[in-house]
Amino acid sequence: MVSKNATNAKYTVPGLSLSEGHKVGDLLQDRLHALNDLQLTLKHAHWNVVGRDFIGVHQMLDPQIELVRAMIDETAERMATLGVSPNGLPGALVESRTWEDYPLGRAGTAEHLAALDSVYDGVVSSQREAISVAGELDPITEDMLIGHTAQLELFQWFMRAHLEDNAGNLHETGKTPSGTKAGK
Repeated sequence: MVSKNATNAKYTVPGLSLSEGHKVGDLLQDRLHALNDLQLTLKHAHWNVVGRDFIGVHQMLDPQIELVRAMIDETAERMATLGVSPNGLPGALVESRTWEDYPLGRAGTAEHLAALDSVYDGVVSSQREAISVAGELDPITEDMLIGHTAQLELFQWFMRAHLEDNAGNLHETGKTPSGTKAGK
């Protein structure tokens, strides 16, 4: 059985103090939870999207899911490298998250895309905050987070391209149907 209270190692990477390495690792634990939640949310939307443009949206989501899963693995491995035990357990994610659960089940493409745009707002915003903190302590982690965020911003653009009109206005975006930002 995996211990939920696993202790951190008594080491970190060269060039960081133990407390700095563990601080960066703790920061990454929040990112790990957000990315795990994101990949589950994307897969949920993939299974539940219906209506016009179904196949385009359905097929657009799978590559995003796979790349987010790769980000999860890279994040967890960076944590372990820093001497911090990554926790990918669902209970830990639910207990520590600060955002609401994705509100949609079976719904049309525009509804899912608008809700996913809101999820990406939260994830990308919190990624950028993490970049700022990591940049003060560890350029390696900062670089990893920058790469992840660039991909997440691209994925959000894919969502928005479906919701944008010819004049560049986004329709049905900004808030989930429950009225709150998700994924932070």
